[in-house]
Amino acid sequence: MRTRRAEYSESTRQALVDSAVDLFTKRGYAGTSLDEVVKRARVTKGALYHHFSGKQALFEAAFTQVETQSIESLTAVVTGEGDAWETAIAGLRAYVRKCLEPEYQRIIVHEAPVVMGWERWREAEEHFSFGLLRTAVQLLVDAGEIEDLPVEIMARLLFGALSASASTIASSSDPKRTGREVERAILRVLEGLRKK
Repeated sequence: MRTRRAEYSESTRQALVDSAVDLFTKRGYAGTSLDEVVKRARVTKGALYHHFSGKQALFEAAFTQVETQSIESLTAVVTGEGDAWETAIAGLRAYVRKCLEPEYQRIIVHEAPVVMGWERWREAEEHFSFGLLRTAVQLLVDAGEIEDLPVEIMARLLFGALSASASTIASSSDPKRTGREVERAILRVLEGLRKK
C-alpha cells in the first residue's frame, strides 16, 4: 500500500502539473512564472523543486500529460470495435478535434518545439503519436481496406501530413474552418489508397 506521504507527494506533483498546463495554455512558456504556478497549485516553491528541476522540466511534465491524455482518447477510437475503415475515419476526425483544443495547440504545437528544441520535440511526438498511427495503418492493411504498401513508410508519410496539419490548424485565423479543410484533404488521400 502507498503511504500517506507518497499520496500527498503525488497529489502535490499533480497539482503543479495541472497548474502548469493551465498557465502554459493561457500565457505560454515565456509568459508563465514559477511563482504563478506554485500560487495556483497552492504549494511552496520548495515543493516544486522537490518534484522538478526547473521550469523546463515542469513544461515537459505538462507536455507529457497533454500528450498522454490525447493518445489515450485517440487510441480508444482507433482500436475500438467495428469496421477498420470507419474507425480510422473516426480517428482522423478525433485527431482534428484534438488539434482544435487550446491546450493541445499551445503546449504541443506552438510551445514544445521552442521549449524542448526541435529534435527532442520530434522524438517525443514520435514516442507518443507514431505508434498509434502505425497501428491504424496496419489495421487498414490487415482488413484489406487499403493497398498493401509498406506500413512503416505509409505511416511515416501520414505522420508528416498529420503533424503539418496540426501546425496549420493551430496557426490559422479560423482553426475550425481549417480543421474541416484538413479533414477533407486527408480523407481524400486515404480514399486514394483505398482498394476499389
